Amino acid sequence: MEPRTVASAPASQAPEQSPPGGRRRRAGGWPGLLGLDRFSGLYVFALVILIFALWVPNTFLRTANVELIANQQAITALLALAVISAMAAGQFDLSFAAIMGQSTVTVAFLEEHGWNVAVTIVAGILLGALLGAVNGFFVARLGVSSFVTTLATSSILAGTSYWVTSGFPITSGISPALLNISNIQFLGVSLVFYIMIGVAAILYVILEYTPAGRYLFAVGGNPEAARLAGLPVGKINFYSLVASGTISGFAGVLLLSQLGNASYDVGPPYLLPAFSAAFLGATQIKAGRVNVLGTLIAVFLLATGVDGLQLAGAPSYIDTLFGGVALLVAVTLAVRTSKKRGHSMAS
Repeated sequence: MEPRTVASAPASQAPEQSPPGGRRRRAGGWPGLLGLDRFSGLYVFALVILIFALWVPNTFLRTANVELIANQQAITALLALAVISAMAAGQFDLSFAAIMGQSTVTVAFLEEHGWNVAVTIVAGILLGALLGAVNGFFVARLGVSSFVTTLATSSILAGTSYWVTSGFPITSGISPALLNISNIQFLGVSLVFYIMIGVAAILYVILEYTPAGRYLFAVGGNPEAARLAGLPVGKINFYSLVASGTISGFAGVLLLSQLGNASYDVGPPYLLPAFSAAFLGATQIKAGRVNVLGTLIAVFLLATGVDGLQLAGAPSYIDTLFGGVALLVAVTLAVRTSKKRGHSMAS
C-alpha cells in the first residue's frame, strides 16, 4: 500500500521574498556562496593534496601512489557504503567489519576444500545477507537496539572466524580465477575499484531517486512519523541491515581476491576508517544526512591524509591515531550539521 502523503511544509509558510532591487542574497553569506556548507571536504581535499605535493613531491605526486590509494581504499569504500545503507534508516551496524571477515575466511575455507569458485563467491555474498537478516530480525521483530545487536554479532563472528581458521591464516587453495579479480587492471587501477564504483552508483540511484530511498530516509529521520504515514518501519529497518550485510559479504570476497589469504582478524582494522568516512560524508554534498558522494569523498580524503603523513616519515601508529581523531571530528561535525539543518540523525 502506498503511504499517505504528508505535507512537506506548513501552509502558513510564506515564500522567500527577494530584497529590494530584485537581488536575492544567498543564505550563509560567503560560506554559502562558496558552498562551504556542502563542499568543505573538497576544499580540504585540495588543501591536503597541495600540502603533501609541496612537502613530499617526489613520492606523493607519483602516478603509482594515486593508483595505490585507489586500490587500497576500494574495500574501505565498500564497507562505508554498507554503513550508510543502515544509517539511512537510522540503524547502526557495528558488525559490518566482522561480517566481511567472516565472509573472507568462509570463502577461503571452501576454496581450500575444493569448492567451485563461483559457488564460493555466491556463498560469501549470501552469508553476508544472512547475517544481515539475523541482525534485522533482532532489531525489527524483537525490538533490540541495532547498536547492541550488531555489537553482539560482531563478537560472535570474531569467535567463529577464529574457529574456522583455527587461529592460522588460510593461505592455500585459493582459486586463480578469484585472485584474477584483483589482478585485472585498467589504467593502473584494479577491477575491485571499478566494482566498488558500480556498487556506489547503484546505491546512489536507490537512495536519491527511488521510493525505497525516500522511505529509508523517512524512517531514519523520524520513525514514528513514518509509521503514522503508513510506512512499514520494521520491514524497512530489516532490509537496511540486510543490505549492509550483503555489501559487507561482497567486500569480504573481494578482499580475499586482493590478499590471497584469509586471517581471522582481517576485519577489525576497517571498522574506524569506514565509520569515519560515513560520518564525515554526512557533512558533505547532502549536509545533514548520509549520502554516497559525500562518503566517497570522505574515504579518499582520509586515505590521502594518512598516505601523505606516512610518505613524510610519520610513525607507523599514525594510521590508527589519525582514524580515531577523524572519527571524533566527523561525528561532531555530523551532529552539528544535523542540528543546524533540523534533521535527526541516529544516536
